[in-house]
Amino acid sequence: MNARNCRKCGKLFNYVSGPPICMACREALEAKFQEVKEYIRSHVQATIPEVSEACDVSQNQIQMWLKDERLQLAEGSGITLHCENCNAPIYSGRFCEKCKNSMANQLHESIRKPEQPKPAPKKDVKDNPKMRFLG
Repeated sequence: MNARNCRKCGKLFNYVSGPPICMACREALEAKFQEVKEYIRSHVQATIPEVSEACDVSQNQIQMWLKDERLQLAEGSGITLHCENCNAPIYSGRFCEKCKNSMANQLHESIRKPEQPKPAPKKDVKDNPKMRFLG
Protein backbone atom coordinates (compact mmCIF):
# COMPACT_ATOMS: atom_id res chain seq x y z
CA MET A 1 0.00 0.00 0.00
CA ASN A 2 1.32 3.40 -1.00
CA ALA A 3 -0.17 5.90 1.48
CA ARG A 4 0.32 9.62 0.86
CA ASN A 5 -1.05 12.90 2.09
CA CYS A 6 -3.28 14.80 -0.32
CA ARG A 7 -1.60 17.92 -1.70
CA LYS A 8 -4.82 19.89 -1.47
CA CYS A 9 -6.46 18.90 1.81
CA GLY A 10 -3.69 16.99 3.62
CA LYS A 11 -5.85 13.90 4.18
CA LEU A 12 -4.07 10.51 4.13
CA PHE A 13 -5.14 8.35 1.16
CA ASN A 14 -4.08 5.27 -0.80
CA TYR A 15 -2.14 6.61 -3.80
CA VAL A 16 -2.54 4.64 -7.03
CA SER A 17 -1.53 6.94 -9.92
CA GLY A 18 -1.88 10.44 -11.32
CA PRO A 19 -1.65 13.62 -9.29
CA PRO A 20 -1.12 13.02 -5.56
CA ILE A 21 -4.58 14.15 -4.45
CA CYS A 22 -7.35 12.19 -2.74
CA MET A 23 -10.50 11.06 -4.53
CA ALA A 24 -12.64 13.80 -2.97
CA CYS A 25 -10.26 16.52 -4.18
CA ARG A 26 -9.95 14.81 -7.57
CA GLU A 27 -13.73 14.84 -7.99
CA ALA A 28 -13.89 18.49 -6.92
CA LEU A 29 -11.15 19.34 -9.45
CA GLU A 30 -13.02 17.48 -12.19
CA ALA A 31 -16.18 19.45 -11.35
CA LYS A 32 -14.16 22.70 -11.65
CA PHE A 33 -12.78 21.48 -14.98
CA GLN A 34 -16.31 20.96 -16.32
CA GLU A 35 -17.29 24.43 -15.06
CA VAL A 36 -14.28 26.04 -16.78
CA LYS A 37 -14.98 24.09 -19.98
CA GLU A 38 -18.58 25.33 -20.11
CA TYR A 39 -17.54 28.91 -19.28
CA ILE A 40 -14.98 28.96 -22.10
CA ARG A 41 -17.53 27.45 -24.49
CA SER A 42 -20.12 30.13 -23.67
CA HIS A 43 -17.64 33.05 -23.39
CA VAL A 44 -15.34 32.56 -26.38
CA GLN A 45 -13.53 35.90 -25.99
CA ALA A 46 -12.73 35.36 -22.27
CA THR A 47 -9.09 35.55 -21.18
CA ILE A 48 -7.41 33.28 -18.63
CA PRO A 49 -7.66 35.87 -15.80
CA GLU A 50 -11.39 36.34 -16.55
CA VAL A 51 -12.02 32.58 -16.56
CA SER A 52 -9.97 32.19 -13.40
CA GLU A 53 -11.95 34.84 -11.57
CA ALA A 54 -15.36 33.71 -12.85
CA CYS A 55 -14.83 30.02 -12.04
CA ASP A 56 -12.64 30.45 -8.93
CA VAL A 57 -9.79 28.36 -10.40
CA SER A 58 -6.11 29.31 -10.45
CA GLN A 59 -4.64 30.55 -13.72
CA ASN A 60 -1.93 27.91 -13.43
CA GLN A 61 -4.56 25.15 -13.30
CA ILE A 62 -6.25 26.49 -16.46
CA GLN A 63 -2.90 26.64 -18.25
CA MET A 64 -2.13 23.09 -17.11
CA TRP A 65 -5.43 21.84 -18.58
CA LEU A 66 -4.61 23.62 -21.84
CA LYS A 67 -1.08 22.16 -21.99
CA ASP A 68 -2.38 18.68 -21.12
CA GLU A 69 -4.80 19.10 -24.06
CA ARG A 70 -7.85 18.64 -21.86
CA LEU A 71 -9.11 22.06 -22.95
CA GLN A 72 -8.97 23.24 -26.53
CA LEU A 73 -9.50 26.83 -27.55
CA ALA A 74 -11.74 27.94 -30.38
CA GLU A 75 -10.50 30.14 -33.21
CA GLY A 76 -10.68 33.79 -32.22
CA SER A 77 -10.46 32.98 -28.52
CA GLY A 78 -9.28 35.65 -26.11
CA ILE A 79 -6.70 33.17 -24.76
CA THR A 80 -3.50 32.79 -26.74
CA LEU A 81 -1.08 29.89 -26.52
CA HIS A 82 2.21 29.60 -28.33
CA CYS A 83 4.32 26.62 -29.37
CA GLU A 84 7.19 26.17 -26.92
CA ASN A 85 9.54 25.42 -29.80
CA CYS A 86 8.77 27.88 -32.63
CA ASN A 87 6.33 30.30 -30.89
CA ALA A 88 3.56 29.67 -33.46
CA PRO A 89 -0.01 30.23 -32.19
CA ILE A 90 -1.72 26.99 -31.06
CA TYR A 91 -5.10 26.09 -29.55
CA SER A 92 -4.06 23.36 -27.13
CA GLY A 93 -0.99 21.47 -25.93
CA ARG A 94 2.63 22.57 -25.85
CA PHE A 95 3.74 22.26 -29.47
CA CYS A 96 2.32 23.01 -32.92
CA GLU A 97 1.66 20.14 -35.36
CA LYS A 98 4.78 20.96 -37.39
CA CYS A 99 7.05 20.74 -34.33
CA LYS A 100 5.29 17.57 -33.07
CA ASN A 101 5.90 15.88 -36.42
CA SER A 102 9.50 17.06 -36.50
CA MET A 103 10.17 15.72 -33.00
CA ALA A 104 8.50 12.41 -33.82
CA ASN A 105 10.63 12.05 -36.96
CA GLN A 106 13.81 12.85 -35.02
CA LEU A 107 12.90 10.28 -32.39
CA HIS A 108 12.12 7.71 -35.06
CA GLU A 109 15.49 8.38 -36.74
CA SER A 110 17.39 8.02 -33.46
CA ILE A 111 15.69 4.73 -32.67
CA ARG A 112 16.14 3.23 -36.14
CA LYS A 113 18.61 0.36 -36.12
CA PRO A 114 21.70 1.01 -38.20
CA GLU A 115 21.86 -0.91 -41.44
CA GLN A 116 24.11 -3.95 -41.35
CA PRO A 117 27.13 -3.52 -43.60
CA LYS A 118 27.01 -5.81 -46.59
CA PRO A 119 29.66 -8.52 -46.38
CA ALA A 120 32.41 -8.23 -48.94
CA PRO A 121 32.01 -10.79 -51.69
CA LYS A 122 34.38 -13.74 -51.26
CA LYS A 123 36.97 -14.08 -53.95
CA ASP A 124 37.30 -17.34 -55.75
CA VAL A 125 40.53 -19.19 -54.91
CA LYS A 126 41.24 -19.57 -58.62
CA ASP A 127 41.51 -15.81 -58.98
CA ASN A 128 44.09 -15.56 -56.17
CA PRO A 129 47.59 -14.86 -57.60
CA LYS A 130 49.41 -16.63 -54.73
CA MET A 131 51.28 -19.85 -55.41
CA ARG A 132 49.73 -23.09 -54.13
CA PHE A 133 51.36 -26.45 -53.52
CA LEU A 134 49.54 -29.73 -53.71
CA GLY A 135 50.45 -32.21 -51.03
